[in-house]
Amino acid sequence: MSTYAIGDIQGCAERLDALLVLIHAESPDAKLIFLGDLVNRGPNSLATLRKIRDMGARAQVVLGNHDLHLLAVSQGIRKPHPADTVMEILEADDREELLTWLRHQSLALYEQEHLLVHAGVLPQWSITQVLSLAQEVETSLRSEHWVDFLREMYGNQPTSWHDNLQGAARMRCIVNGLTRLRYCTADGEMEFITKESPGNPMPGYIPWFSVPNRLTAATTVVFGHWSTLGLSLQDNIIGLDTGCVWGGKLTALRLADRALLQVSCPAYQRPF
Repeated sequence: MSTYAIGDIQGCAERLDALLVLIHAESPDAKLIFLGDLVNRGPNSLATLRKIRDMGARAQVVLGNHDLHLLAVSQGIRKPHPADTVMEILEADDREELLTWLRHQSLALYEQEHLLVHAGVLPQWSITQVLSLAQEVETSLRSEHWVDFLREMYGNQPTSWHDNLQGAARMRCIVNGLTRLRYCTADGEMEFITKESPGNPMPGYIPWFSVPNRLTAATTVVFGHWSTLGLSLQDNIIGLDTGCVWGGKLTALRLADRALLQVSCPAYQRPF
């Protein structure tokens, strides 16, 4: 069975349908791993969630920052941003089923010798540690105390990982690394302001995947989140956020041989 990783959809359900047609033509029974940011900014987040949920075991998801934002907005922890397009989910008859399904998804997966996350991994984390730390967050999201977890999730501190971090600081650092990371220092101090491609980072910061002696460098990390980076195919990284919602493409990559399938996407302009 083929396995495809799919980049950020952000509510572009129609383009997802078109991509799935291409995947089905190549591999009708393919397993699909979605790299997060299923929802928000695009025209139909509700249909996107329903479609992926209804795929059942065929689909796996690593949660992105927009997916966590939806959960936080649903509980009144965060106010909707003017550019958000998640209200149709929150007003849907099946909202609780969808939100429950969403918060039972993963933060990191390991498949066919590939580590899959939404944003990145800190240089001090090994593959085993990434999966273990992701599981800590997953356990909290799936527990009866998940709303309390979301209340403590937001913030930029601590910016660096230490194994002795505990409580909310520990969980926040894990979430930020896996769902928000683009740039960090050689020591792994995270920076959350810069969203541009690696041409002009803040002094002292480099893309997380360029840190020397990164502990996950011996495996291939597959990620989304970074639309200005675009498609990136290197020996040990695969970046698949190709800016669907911004007028780029929606991309699927077959893990076994890096075969690409893409559909072009119109830029979405939200009506106000």
